[in-house]
Amino acid sequence: MAEIVLQVSDLCKSFGGVLATDHLDLGVERGSIHAVIGPNGAGKTTLINQLSGLLTSDGGKIQFNRNDITKLSAPIRAKMGLARTFQITSVFGEFTALENVSLAVQAHDGHSFKLWHDARRDKALTGPALEALTIVGLEKRQSIKASLMSHGERRQLEIAMALATKPKMLLLDEPMAGMGPEESNRMVSILSELKGTVTILLIEHDMGAVFSLADKITVLVYGGEIATGTPDQIRANPEVRSAYLGDEDFES
Repeated sequence: MAEIVLQVSDLCKSFGGVLATDHLDLGVERGSIHAVIGPNGAGKTTLINQLSGLLTSDGGKIQFNRNDITKLSAPIRAKMGLARTFQITSVFGEFTALENVSLAVQAHDGHSFKLWHDARRDKALTGPALEALTIVGLEKRQSIKASLMSHGERRQLEIAMALATKPKMLLLDEPMAGMGPEESNRMVSILSELKGTVTILLIEHDMGAVFSLADKITVLVYGGEIATGTPDQIRANPEVRSAYLGDEDFES
């Protein structure tokens, strides 16, 4: 039986009278890609914010590598190996690709930014940064400023920044948002290569990508789980089909 690296039990989060996370149970197997899908307002980003520590849960428990992290801060969770990306790109436009990733290494290792000019030549930072850029196919773009990169390249750069921290698990919030077909295919290829080397929780609206990548899929509606299973099981689930009735993206 596969080891569970992330275990969520009876997790809750409310905003006023709206229950955004509704007593959710979730288990993510080590080395797998576990997708969380659902219509807008289903609570997907709320969930990933709770997992990463950006939001405090109202109830329930989050365990990561069998450690209770429910009340731990986002920086501590990151130190423990939880890395995340956001729906909106969060790179520094005036820095090169290599500098952006080196910054991520420096921040994760707890170094001061006061000597950043010298740090840009520090092989202890640039070495892991270049390795991460190579994984996502950006090694030849290392000297290009992020502001001059395409949208898809900036998304790849975010993945590299997360990988440079040597995470045990990636929390990816719509990594293909705003991409064209070619860029999406490139991201699917990158994430496919990562499968088995790092555990991934994937939130994504691109159903073609989800069904191509995911080992397991959890479907959320109004903050609650209506189904969890393999891609084939989710496709065949009548409750899921009903929840997505008329949604052509789900059928793709």
